[in-house]
Amino acid sequence: MDVPTLMSVRNLEWRAKVVMDGFWRGLHRSPLHGFSVEFTEYRQYSPGDDPRYLDWRLFARSDRFYIKKFEDETNLRCHLLVDNSRSMQFGSTGYSKADFANTLAATFAYFLAGQGDAVGALTFDENVREYLPARQRPGHLRNLMLLLEKPAGGSVTRLEHPLTRMAEIVKKRGLMVLISDLLAPVEAWEKPLATLAACRHEIVVFQVLDPAELNFQFERAAMFQDLESGRRIYIDPQTARKDYLKRLEAHLGECEKVCRKNGIGYARLSTDRPLQTALFDFLRERMQRRGKGGHRRLGRK
Repeated sequence: MDVPTLMSVRNLEWRAKVVMDGFWRGLHRSPLHGFSVEFTEYRQYSPGDDPRYLDWRLFARSDRFYIKKFEDETNLRCHLLVDNSRSMQFGSTGYSKADFANTLAATFAYFLAGQGDAVGALTFDENVREYLPARQRPGHLRNLMLLLEKPAGGSVTRLEHPLTRMAEIVKKRGLMVLISDLLAPVEAWEKPLATLAACRHEIVVFQVLDPAELNFQFERAAMFQDLESGRRIYIDPQTARKDYLKRLEAHLGECEKVCRKNGIGYARLSTDRPLQTALFDFLRERMQRRGKGGHRRLGRK
């Protein structure tokens, strides 16, 4: 199903199911087919592991060494941090960045809850809007979907507030998934993000942007309005495009640099890109980072 058709479906949970169906079909045909096994019940053998716990049947099927996870390794706690600021309402594709971001968050929630992990969510704009603690119990996933279905609002993007809040309230090590356009000064959120990473959480950042923001393929001069500040300015795209793209590239490069410096996974997603393809490519990068020793193992101690 193409992205515009997917986004036309009003039920968020159903959209997540469609994305996951396509994702698993692609994953099982790929060199990463073992990821689903490793992620749920097993982890790949590492030097120093007790060989008595090797699963030889799984080795016969996959030609890879896996060790059965102990119970305390399998209980992942994930928190989804989703940007609901006004800039996320922008969309040139028939749907907004917020629609795309919420679908991505719902997909993670659906996947993780399905394998028995605890999932929570926090939405934010200039302040924390709503918070649902990570749980695994009947009815919790539905409550989480209802939270994610609420429309974006607020005004400016202030990432420092949700990042600081999560460092304060989540003490057990887990997975943090930040989904935002990151259209805020890097210096404002770099330190809080580094502080959260220092708490030994695994952090994954998805920077979600509209194709019009990435390419600035506007043809006619027009009045442009900043969704967050309300400021209006007359712009001739032919004149402004080069400088805009230069500034954008510098900002995107800085966002990625901050994440890499702090050992944080980073992926930039255009909202016209199929979600399952984006997830597939990102998982490939995560496994490559794991092989180089740059990955913090999922799970809690």
